Amino acid sequence: MTTPKTREHQEEVHEGEEEEQYVVVINGEAQYSIWPADRDLPPGWAGEGTRGAKSDCLARIGEVWTDPRPRSLREHLARHDQ
Repeated sequence: MTTPKTREHQEEVHEGEEEEQYVVVINGEAQYSIWPADRDLPPGWAGEGTRGAKSDCLARIGEVWTDPRPRSLREHLARHDQ
């Protein structure tokens, strides 16, 4: 099964990719990625609402994904930080 590229695995935008359409996706751990718009989303991922060129989608992820730690880890640390 293919999974979206997370922040650690994002690649540079190459020539020709700006013409392709992508969607920003998010998983249950609040991790973001991009996925080709013409393909069905993989299990465990949902559309975030942004669609466009690869660079636009990556820019959106840069705006909204400020903490790359999985949600479960952030919640665990928050519970034990009190």
